Amino acid sequence: MAREISLKTIDDRFRQKIKEISGQNFQQCFQCGTCSGSCPMTEHLDLMPRQVMALIQFGQADALDVAKTPFVCASCHTCMVRCPRGLDLTKIMEAVRLVKLRRNVNEIEPSNLQPEDVTEMPQVAMVSGFRKLTS
Repeated sequence: MAREISLKTIDDRFRQKIKEISGQNFQQCFQCGTCSGSCPMTEHLDLMPRQVMALIQFGQADALDVAKTPFVCASCHTCMVRCPRGLDLTKIMEAVRLVKLRRNVNEIEPSNLQPEDVTEMPQVAMVSGFRKLTS
């Protein structure tokens, strides 16, 4: 999917917020792709970790708003261990999740869940799902 990148589409506040929350200088990423090649979750991602990093570098908050990758990330730290720049992508993915969650928009409305589904779900799965899917 081609995106127009210009001064009009760059969201500097988004980039600053990601840097502030994660404590990582994502601008150090030189797009080697090691994170994407190492990720055990790639078959479940809509964007590879390298693509997420590029979107952050270019301040494309809107593109990351619809991305599922930050919420599918298993935070296994494989990308961090193999990153030649020593970036902790798990902290960056968490920052992207937090930015979206802080907008306080529910993707799953708890009151719409069927009672029989709720009683059969493991509590830990519900907590994890709401942490990741309720913004």
